[in-house]
Amino acid sequence: MASAETGGDKYRSFMHGEGEKNTVWRHGAPPNYDVVNKLFEEERTKEWPEGSLEEKVQRLLKTWEMEMIHKVRPDDQKSVHSQGFTASTNGMKPLTRKEWTAIGGYNAFLATKLPPEHRIYDPDEETVDSGMSTFLTAFPRGFAIEVLDVYSGPPRVAFKFRHWGYMEGPFKGHPPHGQRVEFFGVCIFHVDEEMKVEKAEYFYERGNFLASFLSAPAAAAATSASGCPVMRGN
Repeated sequence: MASAETGGDKYRSFMHGEGEKNTVWRHGAPPNYDVVNKLFEEERTKEWPEGSLEEKVQRLLKTWEMEMIHKVRPDDQKSVHSQGFTASTNGMKPLTRKEWTAIGGYNAFLATKLPPEHRIYDPDEETVDSGMSTFLTAFPRGFAIEVLDVYSGPPRVAFKFRHWGYMEGPFKGHPPHGQRVEFFGVCIFHVDEEMKVEKAEYFYERGNFLASFLSAPAAAAATSASGCPVMRGN
């Protein structure tokens, strides 16, 4: 995994430079992560040494998410293996690179077997752009992610992660409550000798995450002492 390019992003690779001159970006240019990087730096709980396994895995995770969301052509996605790549969430049907890119990262990540009438967010009714717009609106400062622990190294990289943001905008008709919304999960990246992802398996509690958008988390409303932003729910 390449390190940060000159003039590029500090935490993601394959965004700038000669290797990206022909890349087709979803919105015409590489995304700017300055705002979410600021949130990440202010509130991360781990600061991994450059070159450590944890830092490399965190860079790979951030790069993979960036490429899957913002690079239109699967062949432009350099963090994943070109042949046979799949990604799955909570043991559901694995998706190919083409399938994941076509429906969008948010919709793929929030796939569910719940009946439509019980869905707070229905990925089957969203497009790539509408899904992205929903979360960009809810999280004006972005949706930061960090690696908390790495349990095993290549070729099966198992790690724990934390994803968080502040609901300072509306979400699917629900008014903003201004509190932190976060979830924790475990992921397994199956990687090749170049640290390119061949298969990604995500596991996390989808229901509690989405329930956090419905109202201010109970702990935050009562007291800030606990710091727990996740409302138990559907």
